Amino acid sequence: MGAILGPAGNCEEFYETRHKSSLEAPEWVSQKGLGAYEYQCGKGVKISIEAARKLGERAKNAEVALSVHAPYYISLSSTESDKRDKSIDYILRTLEVAKAMGAKRIVVHSGTAGSITRREAMELAKDTLARSLDAAKVVGFGDIFICPETMGKVKQLGSVEEVAELCLLDERLLPTIDFGHVNSMTLGGLKTMGDYERVFDVLSNKLGKWRATNFHAHYSRIEYTNAGEKKHHRFDEVEFEPEFDPIAEIIAKRNLSPTIICESRGTQTRDAVEMQKICRRYENAYKAK
Repeated sequence: MGAILGPAGNCEEFYETRHKSSLEAPEWVSQKGLGAYEYQCGKGVKISIEAARKLGERAKNAEVALSVHAPYYISLSSTESDKRDKSIDYILRTLEVAKAMGAKRIVVHSGTAGSITRREAMELAKDTLARSLDAAKVVGFGDIFICPETMGKVKQLGSVEEVAELCLLDERLLPTIDFGHVNSMTLGGLKTMGDYERVFDVLSNKLGKWRATNFHAHYSRIEYTNAGEKKHHRFDEVEFEPEFDPIAEIIAKRNLSPTIICESRGTQTRDAVEMQKICRRYENAYKAK
């Protein structure tokens, strides 16, 4: 089927053309020829269930696949048990609005190591995710994927290997590979085609064919420092990394069908369109071989 692409939230052009509500986003995205849209709850789950249902209806009519980004302040690996308990509540609240929308995926930040070891942080994150999955099943949200995300700062939990390990807990966990984050956490580790191939190899070797084929992804060019991620940039700001072409080529070569959400700074819809053109070019080239 190939990659499905779309924006994270609403770009500057969306508002400049007098659109005011995210309820208008699915039709906007569809008119641009895109097939995905990620609703943003990074600063909290503020959308009502009624509005979520309306958004879902419009997305269904526009044939746009929805996902939801859970609050940024979720901490799967916090050493404070109450913060991890609250994180489970935030995940359940995100799942609730995702269910109302008909969204099948929510993206969740993996956490941080902070003053503890990465192994200790990993065990805490696993416990939080396991309890989240149990709670989700009880209240009827077990059919929605929770998607732990690769993170961009050096001290955060969430390398490609760590996200894959988290996802081994349960088949209801689907990895979110943020290629900009991967590059930032590794301080520019995505350079050669082999570097990119290794990211995809981790998924196929650890998580099996279906999840390696249908994984969730984020992409933007990201400026980084020695501490990792600093700032998101536009697709045309080519002085920043990583490159998208190798990602698109590997997806085409391996016949994969990820959902790719563009997180460019202010131009995410326009850039998603350009990214889709690149993906389709590689898909057509490999089909012709």
